[in-house]
Amino acid sequence: MYISKQELRTKAISFLKTCYDEMEIPEKLAGRIEEITKEIENTGTYFHTTDELTHGARMAWRNSNRCIGRLYWKTLKVIDARHLDEDEEILNALQEHIEFAFNKGNIRSTITIFRQQMPNEELGPRILNHQLVRFAGHKQPDGNIIGDPSEVEFTQWCREKGHSFEQKAFELLPHAIQWPNREATMKMPSVPEGIFIPIVHPEFEWFKELNLFWYGVPIISEMMLEIGGIRYTAAPFNGWYMATEIGSRNFGDINRYNLMPLVAQKIGLDTKNDKTLWKDRALVELNRAVIFSYEKAGVTLSNHHESAEQFIHFESTEERKGRPVTADWIWIVPPMSGSAMEVFHRNYDNTVVTPNFFYQEPLVGKLKQPSVPGCPFHSKSLDKH
Repeated sequence: MYISKQELRTKAISFLKTCYDEMEIPEKLAGRIEEITKEIENTGTYFHTTDELTHGARMAWRNSNRCIGRLYWKTLKVIDARHLDEDEEILNALQEHIEFAFNKGNIRSTITIFRQQMPNEELGPRILNHQLVRFAGHKQPDGNIIGDPSEVEFTQWCREKGHSFEQKAFELLPHAIQWPNREATMKMPSVPEGIFIPIVHPEFEWFKELNLFWYGVPIISEMMLEIGGIRYTAAPFNGWYMATEIGSRNFGDINRYNLMPLVAQKIGLDTKNDKTLWKDRALVELNRAVIFSYEKAGVTLSNHHESAEQFIHFESTEERKGRPVTADWIWIVPPMSGSAMEVFHRNYDNTVVTPNFFYQEPLVGKLKQPSVPGCPFHSKSLDKH
């Protein structure tokens, strides 16, 4: 997307004023503005310092309207990978991100930032995966799908590029990247031990016979990070899971694994009539299983009540700092038992503030939600609650 020198300068100065004020080095602002003004005039762009990049990425998380987990924005670990250019070292950096972020189950919120999109590039560097850890979706001749329906197109693209699959329900996808003026490259990651968590239930012994798994850390990898007018089109980011993202959405959604009817049947619920609230009861048990399994595996996970309380705390801390909180109510309210939480009863201003994360048009598959702010914390960042 073209941006004029004047518009870039305006965005850069606006960001730098806030950044240097929050970093408590306002005395360095004037000199820095003079530097970037000359840089933009001469080259059409400018480059952030490591400190600016770090604080800018944390501000982007703080400004993510669709993220309920923003209380911990200051703890974000920022990995500056802008110097990497060879495909192999870029792919290695993605695997290193997974290992560092998973941290044997003690999840660390992390972002790896690759080089920015340059003025002469129609498309910047891209990671083609929606997430760095994700299960394939295999469409069968009869129309049924084995695995994750949301990954059918990407799975087929990988297959056409020469990757072989075993057609399993929980089968890891390869990483795929495409840097400007280069062909796309794929590599199968070697994930850390313990990242795939068997989902069992605290009471129902039959639950383990479903052979369900999920992964420990959601690393969104196809969004664009914008800081001060600079577009980082490859910047994979993770927080940790909220249980309902897995139990209610990934497992429960009709266009995903759609496990509610099966679980209800196993429990012995009457699924012929919605008045029995079988869907509600099935969702509760799915979420109980997820919470129990992650706790048993020792992997960081929040529940929706805990996350909602943390967001209220985030609002309070931001208010004390004099910063207005913007939020998308539809996303902040969890997808189960919403009215039982205080966030349900509040109103939020959905104004988009930068730095922020934005959806990009996928290079593989259909256009989903371009040019709108997204949530890098949530694995379900392309779907509304």
